Order: sequence, then structure tokens, then C-alpha cells
Amino acid sequence: MQPLVSIDGVIVPAKDATISVFDRGFLYGDSVFEVYRSYGSLRFLEAEHLARLARSAEIVGIALPIELEVLTSEIETLHRASGLGDAYLRVILSRGEGPLGIDPRSAYAPRRVLIAAPLELPAASLYEEGAALITLSSAAPRSYTGAAGAKASNYLASILAHQEARARGAHEALLIDGSGAILEGATSNFFIVRAGALYTPALESGILPGITRALVLELARDLGLGVHESTITLEELAEADEAFITSSIREIMPVRSVDGAAIGIQQARIRGRSTGPTTDRLREAYRARIEGARDNNASSSI
Repeated sequence: MQPLVSIDGVIVPAKDATISVFDRGFLYGDSVFEVYRSYGSLRFLEAEHLARLARSAEIVGIALPIELEVLTSEIETLHRASGLGDAYLRVILSRGEGPLGIDPRSAYAPRRVLIAAPLELPAASLYEEGAALITLSSAAPRSYTGAAGAKASNYLASILAHQEARARGAHEALLIDGSGAILEGATSNFFIVRAGALYTPALESGILPGITRALVLELARDLGLGVHESTITLEELAEADEAFITSSIREIMPVRSVDGAAIGIQQARIRGRSTGPTTDRLREAYRARIEGARDNNASSSI
């Protein structure tokens, strides 16, 4: 099936979806966005994603053109019209069209673009064997600008990091700051497990406040795990028992190696597998949360 697009509330086939070349989202990456997925009719964590979209828009000074309740209704209408069950959903809010020049005051009005596309999931082997990561020295893409904390559309740094990872035979690039602290993946948040406790870089480091990240932290606390949002160094990574990355499409993906060095190699040899028990518990809890949300969604639709 082909993607379906809604532009300012008007649904059109992907081949007919156009915006002006003078739109600031196209010219300057002057836009914010969200990506999440559906499980059948359930658009998982949609409210959380749209709340973050509103926060991102506020941070960069883009006015919401419609209320979030209306935007939610537009997404639901698009999703149903697409005929897609498990779908990739993207919501983009641009500052809009205007004359050339970077002054944001020149934009006429914000524009919204919604996309519902067939969902392409990562290979199953990545969950069975774990993903290979590389490290790249880089500031977090948002940490040095006034857009810190916003999911802005200027993803060139992440694109180049992803390109480098694939060139080196890895699934994802792990960004490291000038002091040697781990920040985040190019398109993911990062966690390690050590002695049964969960560690992840703090939001104060400038990383994106991931929606899946927040849910994983909640699930970890529900499971009685120790949870620490703090600096993680490469030395601490080398001592980790397990590691995984998170994102809305990947969910929770185990990591088998970073720069060719196996994670928790002794534990992996004992278990004869590449994924760790704490990662597995969190993945099970995550899937249970999805099923619970699906049941609630089905009940509310009756």
C-alpha cells in the first residue's frame, strides 16, 4: 500500500502531496515533528507524542495552528483512510511559507503535514542477536542551540552519523561528547544494565526526551529495578552487563557490541545468547503495556 498524506487537513495521495519550495521547513529545517506507530487501530502513546510536539513547537516559537484535540482527530481520519493497520505515522509542523531570509517573522502561517505509511520494522535478527553500534565524537544535535529539548527537523547530523554507522557495518551510531560521556544514538536513546540496575544519560546532557525512553524508565521502576539518569562513560559501558537502544519504531532493541567490543561478554557466554535477562524483562513489560492499551482501545471503541 502507498503512503497517504494530509496537508493542513486535506488528504491526498502521496504522489499528489506538495508544499511550496519557499516553505521554511524545506528551506531551513524550520519545523518540528513526531514519529510513532500504530498497532492495528491503536496509535501507541499518541497523546505523549503530540504533547511533545506542542512542547517542541513552543521551544522554537512555532504557533500551533489547531488544538491538539483537532490534530488528533485529523490523524485518526488519515489513519483510517489509509487502510493501514500497523502504520508509520509522522506529524510535521512547519513555520510555514515566506520570502527568502532566515528571519522567522517573515513566515505567513504554520503548516501541518501528516503522513501514514506502511510500517517497515527492523530485522528480527537484531532482536535475537543484538545490534552492533559504533561511537562517534559529537555534541548532541540539539545541545548547543536554543532548540534543546525539541524534536526539530534539522537531522543532518543524525543522517551523517547513520551513514557512518552503515559504512562501518553497524546498525546505529552512539554519540559521545567532548568529555567522553555517552549522549544518545543518532536516532535512539541509550541504556545500560549493570548489577541489575538501569542507567541512561540524563536529560540535562541535552539529549532528546524520548517517549519510549520515558516509558522504559516507568516500566523499570514498576519491575523494582534501580533506575539512574546520570553520566555514562565509555569505561562504564565496558563494564556493563547489558545494553539496549529505544525508539518508537524499534521499541527496545538489545545491543550486542559497541565498536566491535561485545557487551557483557562473560554473561553472554554463560547464557549462550546475546540478549540479557533485564532487557528481556523490559521487552516483555513493554509488550504487555501495548496489549493492555490495545484492550482498552478496543473497549472504548465498542
